[in-house]
Amino acid sequence: MTVPEKRLHEDGDGDGDGSGANDTTALEEKRQNTQPYIKGIAGIKPEFLAPISSLSSTYTEYNDDEAEGGDRDKNGSQNGNGDKRRKKERGQNQKRDLKQKRDTVRLCVSLIDPEDESTPCVAGDEEKCKYSHNLEEYLASKPKDIDGMCPVFEALGYCPTGMKCRWLHSHFNKETKKLIKDLGKLETEKDKSFEVNLIDRESKIALQRKKYKYEISEQVIKYLDSKVQRNDSHQENRKENEATYVEQPFKIAEKKKIDLRGAKIVSPLTTVGNLPFRRLMKTLGADVTYSEMALSVPLIQGHQPEWALPKAHISEHPGFGVQIASSKHWAAAKAAEVIYRTTQHVSELNLNCGCPIDLLYKSGQGSALLDQTPRLLRIVKAMNGSSGDIPVTIKIRTGVKENKNTAAHLVDRVLNETQVAAITLHGRSRQQRYTKEADWDYIEEVGKVVKNWNEKREEDKEGRDTNPTWFVGNGDVYTYEDWYNGVAREGVDSVMVARGALIKPWLFEEVEAQQYLDKSSSERLSMLDKFAKFAIEHWGSDEYGVNSARRFMCEFLSFTHRYIPVGIMERLPPKLNERSPKFVGRNEMETLLSSSDYKDWIKITEMFLGKAGEDFQFVPKHKSNAYENTENR
Repeated sequence: MTVPEKRLHEDGDGDGDGSGANDTTALEEKRQNTQPYIKGIAGIKPEFLAPISSLSSTYTEYNDDEAEGGDRDKNGSQNGNGDKRRKKERGQNQKRDLKQKRDTVRLCVSLIDPEDESTPCVAGDEEKCKYSHNLEEYLASKPKDIDGMCPVFEALGYCPTGMKCRWLHSHFNKETKKLIKDLGKLETEKDKSFEVNLIDRESKIALQRKKYKYEISEQVIKYLDSKVQRNDSHQENRKENEATYVEQPFKIAEKKKIDLRGAKIVSPLTTVGNLPFRRLMKTLGADVTYSEMALSVPLIQGHQPEWALPKAHISEHPGFGVQIASSKHWAAAKAAEVIYRTTQHVSELNLNCGCPIDLLYKSGQGSALLDQTPRLLRIVKAMNGSSGDIPVTIKIRTGVKENKNTAAHLVDRVLNETQVAAITLHGRSRQQRYTKEADWDYIEEVGKVVKNWNEKREEDKEGRDTNPTWFVGNGDVYTYEDWYNGVAREGVDSVMVARGALIKPWLFEEVEAQQYLDKSSSERLSMLDKFAKFAIEHWGSDEYGVNSARRFMCEFLSFTHRYIPVGIMERLPPKLNERSPKFVGRNEMETLLSSSDYKDWIKITEMFLGKAGEDFQFVPKHKSNAYENTENR
C-alpha cells in the first residue's frame, strides 16, 4: 500500500546542520512571509512563532546516540570521527550522576508490613540490626505524602512497598495502624500486572560464583572453536581439532515461529526504552517490543543491573525480544543458554550489530561486527545452537563508513551460512550516526536479497520446512505515511520505529487510522500519567522508586518535547530531522510540553509524582537543554 503524496512543498534533506546566524536570518525572512520553505527547519504557522527576542536560543541541538547507547559511552565521545572540537560545540554533559538518594531513616524490611510475619529482620536481632525498628521515627522522617491514590494499590489492591510508600495515606488505617488490602482485587488483578523473565536467585548466584552448568553452550563453543581459523603457528592444532569434529556434535533445536509481516515494531532503545515505556507503547498499538541492549559478559557474570534488562511486563508477550551485544561467540552462546533456561517469555534473541557508540565499537561489539563477517557468523551460530527454541534475529546498519554500503553482501552470507529468523536494517552507516536521511532505496535493495533467498527456499523441497527470514526496515519513520511507504518497498515485511515512537508515542495509532492525529495537550498528559503509573509499579512507590520514575520520565520528556503539534504546522508531513523554531502552543500546557528546559520537564513530572525533593538529581544529556530558568520551581 502506498500513501498518496500530500506534500505542499519540496522536502529538503532535513539534516539541519546550517549555522545559527543563517538560520536566524532565514527565520526572520519567514516571519515576513518572504520565504515559504526553509531547508532543515520545520514549518510553523506565523501566528504561533515565538517573539523575535527569543531567537538567541531558538534551536536546541539534538544528538540521538542515547537512543542506541544510553549512558554506556563512558569514554565521552559521541562522534564517529572523534572530533573533540565538534563534541565540545555540541555540549554533551559527560559523567552524569544519576543516582538517587534513599530514605534518611532506613526502615528494616520486617516493618514494611508490620502484620507480615514472613519477612524477618535482616539481622535476625533488632538490637544488632543497622536499620530502624522505630516506626514512628521513620514515619516522622518521611517527606509529606503525595496527593492522590497510590498507583500500585490502585492497580493491585495492595502496595508491597507498605509503610515506605509515598502515597501511604491512601492505603493506611491510622486508627488501627494497619495497611489496607483489597484482597478481592488482589486476586483478580495479580495476573494482569506482573513482570516476567526474572532470573531465579540460585542461577544468579551460580553465575556470580562461576559455577553455572552450561549444558548446551559448552558443546557449541567447543565445536565452533575447532572451526576458528588460527594463525600459522596453530595450523596443526586446528587440523587436529577439525578432524575430531567432522560433523556438528549437537542439534539446533526447532525454533518458535515469529511473524513480523506488517507488525508494529518498537526498536530496542537504551535508557528510554525501559519497561514502563514499552508497556505504554503496547497500550498504544505496538505488536513487538525489545529489551534495552544487554551485554553478554555481564549477563553471564550474574550482574544484577544487566539482568534487570530482560525483564518484561506480561502484556509484552508474545512479541518480546531480548537484545544482546557481544564480540565473542563463547559469551554470546552462554548468554543465549542462560536466557533460554531461566526465562519463559522471550519470543526472540536479537544480536545488536548496529550500535555506533564508541565504547562498544572499540570492544568489537555492535557495529564493529559489520566489518567482521566471520566473527558475526560465529556469534549467530553460537546463539542458534544455545538458545533452545528461541529464534535468533539480527539488527544491522548499512555499513561502517558513509557511502560504502556493505549490508547486502553481509546479508547474503548470513542467509546462506547460518540461520536467522529476521534481519532489521537501519538505513544509515555507523559513521553517519543520525545525520542525513535514512537510505530507503538501499534498504529496498537489501530487502530484495532477502526476498530472493526466501523464494529459493520455497522452491527447495528441504527448505520448505524451515521458517522464512523476515526483513524489517528502520530509519526516519515519524508519520503513518513513512510507515506505509516503508512496507510498500519490495522485500520489506515491516518497519521498526525508534525515535519516532519516543517523540510521538501514538504513532501506531496514526498507522491504524491512516491519518494524522492532532493530540491535544490533555491527551498527551494522559499518556504521561499512564507512563508515571507504570513507572511506579515498576520501580516502586517509595522515595527511591519515585525518584527513579521521575528521572526516567525526564529522559522520556527529553524526546517528547520535540513533538510539533500538527495543528500549528503550515506544511505536512513533519520530518524527523527537521528542527523546530521556538513556538507558542495553543494553550499554556502545550507550550510547556514543548519546552527544552529540563527544569520544565521536572515541573511536568510533579503533576504525577508530587513535588520533587531538594535532593532529586537530574542532569540533561545535552547542555542545550540545561537553560537556567528565571522562574522558581
